[in-house]
Amino acid sequence: SPPEEVEDASEPIKRDRSHLENTLKLNEEKPADDVSGVLQRLRKIYHSSIKPLEHSYRYNELRQHEITDGEITSKPMVLFLGPWSVGKSSMINYLLGLDNTPYQLYTGAEPTTSEFTVIMHGPKLKTIEGIVMAADSARSFSPLEKFGQNFLEKLIGIEVPHKLLERVTFVDTPGIIENRKQQERGYPFNDVCQWFIDRADLIFVVFDPTKLDVGLELEMLFRQLKGRESQIRIILNKADSLATQELMRVYGALFWSLAPLINVTEPPRVYVSSFWPHDYHPETHRDLFLKEEISLLEDLNQVIENRMENKIAFIRQHAIRVRIHALLVDRYLQTYKDKMTFFSDGELVFRDIVEDPDRFFIFKSILAKTNVSKFDLPNREAYKDFFGINPITSFKLLSQQCSYMGGCFLEKIEKAITRELPDLLGSIGLGKKPNVLSCDVTGCGETPKNRYRKP
Repeated sequence: SPPEEVEDASEPIKRDRSHLENTLKLNEEKPADDVSGVLQRLRKIYHSSIKPLEHSYRYNELRQHEITDGEITSKPMVLFLGPWSVGKSSMINYLLGLDNTPYQLYTGAEPTTSEFTVIMHGPKLKTIEGIVMAADSARSFSPLEKFGQNFLEKLIGIEVPHKLLERVTFVDTPGIIENRKQQERGYPFNDVCQWFIDRADLIFVVFDPTKLDVGLELEMLFRQLKGRESQIRIILNKADSLATQELMRVYGALFWSLAPLINVTEPPRVYVSSFWPHDYHPETHRDLFLKEEISLLEDLNQVIENRMENKIAFIRQHAIRVRIHALLVDRYLQTYKDKMTFFSDGELVFRDIVEDPDRFFIFKSILAKTNVSKFDLPNREAYKDFFGINPITSFKLLSQQCSYMGGCFLEKIEKAITRELPDLLGSIGLGKKPNVLSCDVTGCGETPKNRYRKP
C-alpha cells in the first residue's frame, strides 16, 4: 500500500506506487543478503595481497587512485547527470517517495541544484556538510578533499531513513548550463564529474524533450563518459508533456545529436517516461510509460543485486594493473642495474632508459613473459613523469620483496588474481543465476604466469 505521506486530497492525482515497491522489493521483510562476511574477506585479500605491492611501487602516483576501505565497503552509487531543469531532483524525490515530506530535494523551473548532493541512508533525517564528509575516512568521499575548499562548500550529504538507501546511494549533480564557463563555478567541475563517473555503478543522463540543447558542456560530459558506456542509461523524462508524433521526432533528434558523442556499436538504453508522482497527462501512452518505468527500476535493482560481483571484479581489475606496474618498475630497475658500471653516471644511464624504453625491450618483455594484455599496459610517457618524481634507486627488485613469514609480494598478488578473488566470486554466486559468474565478465580464466624467475 502506498505510504500515507504521498496521499493528499488537495494535490493533483498521484500515481499508484505499488509497481515501484514491488520491483525494488521495498516491502520485503527478508534481511538484505548479508555481505559483511564477503566484504571482510575482500578487504583482507586487498590489504594482505594487493596493497603491499601497491605501496612498495607507489602505484598511486601513477594512477591517482587509492582504494580506501570506505570504497571497498561502499554501496552501489547511482549518478544523475544532465542539463538543468530536466527533472533529476524530481526523479530522486519520486523514486524515494519524498514529495511533500521534509526530506524532499528542492526542485523548480530555474537551475535549482548548484551542489553535488549525496543522498544516503541514515537513522534520521540529517544534512552533512561537504567538509565533514570529506574528513570522514570511513566514508568513500575523503578523496574529494583534493578539489579544494570551494568545491567542498558545493558538496552536501543528506541522510534519509529509507529502505532503498540501505542498498544504494544516489548522487544529484548541478545541471549543465550551456554557454557558461567552467571557471564561473569556482572549482574544476569536469574533474569532479569525472571522479563521480569513475566510481558510479549506474549513470542516468536525463533530458527534457521540450528543450533539447546539446552544446559544448554536454559534449565535454559525453567525452568523459567514454569507456563507461555499459553503465549509461539515457532518460527522456517528462515524456507525457508531448504528443506522440512530436515525442517520436524528439527521440530521433536526441539520437542524432548524441550519435557522434557516443559512437559505440551498442547504443545505450533509452527510457521514455515521466518520473514524478503525478498522474500521466491524459491522451498519452500510459501503458508504454509505465512499462518503461518498470524496466528502469529492474535495471536499478540488477545493479543492487550484482553489487558484490561488481566490487570483486573492480578490485581484481585494480590488482591486475598494480601487478603490471610492479613488473614494469622491476624491469626498468633490472635494466638500470645491468647497464651500470663502476664508472657510469647513474642519472645519464637511467635517462637513456626512460627516454627510449623500447630500445631495451622493457614493455615488450613484460608482454612476452607475463601473460599481460597489451590493453592493460600503461602509457610509456606516464613513466617519464613517474620516475621524475620517484628516483629508480628508491625501489627494490621484485625478487627482494619476499620475507620468510610473509612470502613474496608478487606471488601473493598473482594468487589473489587467479585464485582468491575468483573463488570469492564463486562463493557468492552459488545461489544466483549461473551467468553472473561467466568468465567473460570477470576474466577469471586469465592466469598470469611469472616465467620471469629462473626455476
